[in-house]
Amino acid sequence: MSTDVVSISYQTLVSSPLSLETSIEEAFGSHPQALGIILVKDLPPIYPIYRERLLKLAYNFAHLDEHVREKYVDPGSIYSYGWSHGKEIMNGRPDTLKGSYYANPVIDVPDVNPAVKAAYPPIYGDNVWPDKNEIGIEGFEEAFKNLGRFVFDVGCQLAGACQPFVSKYLTDVSLSVPELISTQTAKARLLHYFPPSENSPTIEDGPIDSWCGFHKDHSLLTGLCSAIFLREEAGTDPTAVPSPSPTSGLYIRTRGGDLTKVSIPSDCLAFQTGEALELVTAGKLRATPHCVRVGQTQVGAKISRETFALFMQPDTHQRISENDTFGSFSKKVLEEHYEEARVI
Repeated sequence: MSTDVVSISYQTLVSSPLSLETSIEEAFGSHPQALGIILVKDLPPIYPIYRERLLKLAYNFAHLDEHVREKYVDPGSIYSYGWSHGKEIMNGRPDTLKGSYYANPVIDVPDVNPAVKAAYPPIYGDNVWPDKNEIGIEGFEEAFKNLGRFVFDVGCQLAGACQPFVSKYLTDVSLSVPELISTQTAKARLLHYFPPSENSPTIEDGPIDSWCGFHKDHSLLTGLCSAIFLREEAGTDPTAVPSPSPTSGLYIRTRGGDLTKVSIPSDCLAFQTGEALELVTAGKLRATPHCVRVGQTQVGAKISRETFALFMQPDTHQRISENDTFGSFSKKVLEEHYEEARVI
């Protein structure tokens, strides 16, 4: 099943955000057809340049020698900063199908109380950046920050536009979505989905969540870039190719439970709702369940998927439900996905 995604113009978002309440309710509301995702189109022309630059660097980083990649792993943050591969538990087993690079694109070193920082290393860690002269990924830090800050700024604009709609459902009427979003806890994830193994060719009726298991983000809002697919070419740079299958890509369950494939145009950003928003509205606005499917690919075709997500989140002390602050809730989520988090 395919459902049209609600889209809004960036120009309208900036010049007349309060006029978008109807569109936002259509995208994020609780009616059965709501997807919990919205597209922002007509973005400034710098956006596709930022996107293409960083997503190609995701491929390059994933193809560095393992000993080089391991220099940028941060076990102390429960693999929540720097490079991470095979550490996250998805569908009950270590996820080796994708590699991730995590960082806060807005600030490098969180400005929080040292005791708070020590209590929440996955949230208030310091960024880990590759050496500026690391061959093959020159400009990585700059490219990551350029795209991440762009997405964060658009997301903050969207949060302001969401306030009239969301305020109807907040359990604490003193809260506002823009004020809930913290620069200190912003977290971006650059993702490289490895090509399917030649020993395990994909089939068209394979599992829907074959590349990334069904889950909900625990953010307030998550910004998403359109993915690019790259074919590995021996001895040359990878080639950008169309999606390897009509069934490859992002899938979402609507509020009514229907499964639908969602396409994000390359010149648009998407934003979807997370569990923190669901909790601050006592379940009235729900988080968006989603997954990524490989789809059928040609045997031997080494086609990877590169994309980028930005999680917009509260500070750890912020109460988001009767029983949880964002900090205590995040610890529970991490314990579900990382064995190392269970001993903190």
